[in-house]
Amino acid sequence: MKRNIFTGRCLTIVLIGLLMSGTSCKTTRTTYDSKDLSYLYNPLKNPVNPRFGVFNQSDQISVLSVKFFNSDLFFSEANPKGVPMAMMLISVRLYNISKGRTLQDTALYNLEIVRELSKDEYLYNIPLKVEKGFEYVADVKIMDKIRQQMVQTFVPFNTLSDFNRYNFYARGHFKQNDLLNPVVRINEFFNLLYGRKPIDTLYIHYYKLYEEIPYPPSMVLPEKPMAGEPDTVVALAYSDTLPMMFPRKGIYLCSVGKGINEGYTFSNFGPGFPAMKTAEDMIEPLGYLASGDEMNTLRSSTRPKVSLDDFWIGCGGNVDKARELIRIYYTRVLYANYYFTSYREGWKTDRGMIYIIYGPPDKLYKSADEESWGYRKPVIKSSWGTRYNVKEEYVFFTFKKRDNVFSDNEYSISRSETLVSYWDQAILSWRKGIVFRLDNPADL
Repeated sequence: MKRNIFTGRCLTIVLIGLLMSGTSCKTTRTTYDSKDLSYLYNPLKNPVNPRFGVFNQSDQISVLSVKFFNSDLFFSEANPKGVPMAMMLISVRLYNISKGRTLQDTALYNLEIVRELSKDEYLYNIPLKVEKGFEYVADVKIMDKIRQQMVQTFVPFNTLSDFNRYNFYARGHFKQNDLLNPVVRINEFFNLLYGRKPIDTLYIHYYKLYEEIPYPPSMVLPEKPMAGEPDTVVALAYSDTLPMMFPRKGIYLCSVGKGINEGYTFSNFGPGFPAMKTAEDMIEPLGYLASGDEMNTLRSSTRPKVSLDDFWIGCGGNVDKARELIRIYYTRVLYANYYFTSYREGWKTDRGMIYIIYGPPDKLYKSADEESWGYRKPVIKSSWGTRYNVKEEYVFFTFKKRDNVFSDNEYSISRSETLVSYWDQAILSWRKGIVFRLDNPADL
């Protein structure tokens, strides 16, 4: 043990000596990509995960809501007041997409958030100037001034209609807290407020949950249809204090008219969402790895926990490796649900599929209606004298926003652009007990 420590010290001294004397070593030239937003979907790189919502308060003002969670904020007492305080800077640039991305409005908020022990979340409302009849995107940058870290996101909305989701907002019935996440649970009571005009009836359109998973990315097939006609429509006598609760799993579109096919959507994905808490639930995401016959066997098993364990032990070869595979795979399922849920669970979306199998992207470029994910291929090194350059190449997946009445977070993969996906290699890697990485050496 002493020998190893001593060797490490000698190596450190040698390296410092080389640097101090200016002796040339082989170096790698890298460039910083300021447009890369890959940290958005990497929980290790993104400590702040605020939620956003938009409410069209009038024809001239839309309110952007930003919610911070107590667990995400970094509180420090190193301030003149000597109290636990987080310091956040919010910068907003609002663009009118209908007018060729012209700048519509800006906002800058310097927040000093004092920690309150009884408070789990902190909400800030930012009014923005708008015009009726247009599509917008808010480019939001949030800086944690203490940790010196910044995140950027794009929040789309529109003022095209008086009946769409941006004219409603939801709040908890008992706590009166704003609910920016439309995913609800059994026994969760809430109120839905409509901001345009007084109404006396609210129509609830119920849809069963979307059960299918996406095709592999390299398969060029017709787009799977979204939910069609509702299974049930219920009319309720409306008031803004009406306690509502949706106990049944499904999608609930709330509109102000029976024939109006737009409104505010709530989703109930079951009591365990966004995590997977039962063996039956954990079997379903294996549809990306298992064959059709294997899935039928798993679903029909009288001992689903045993069958699930056997599947992963068959992949890993032993119990310890199986546990590690399970931990990584279902952590990705969890975050896919967190990041990509729309009218279906995030793991069932195209982005969720890629995220689970390939992991968080190494590159992410995002616009108002498109995302491009890049995964690093094995690097190519070229040397010249005592220096070498590293050429990085990526496999990219493009996702295009899919407009629908339920959610503005639904994207579909552009299959015609995904001719090379390494999907078969990825699945084979998982089945051999190796978490797939495109830049893994071939012999791993």
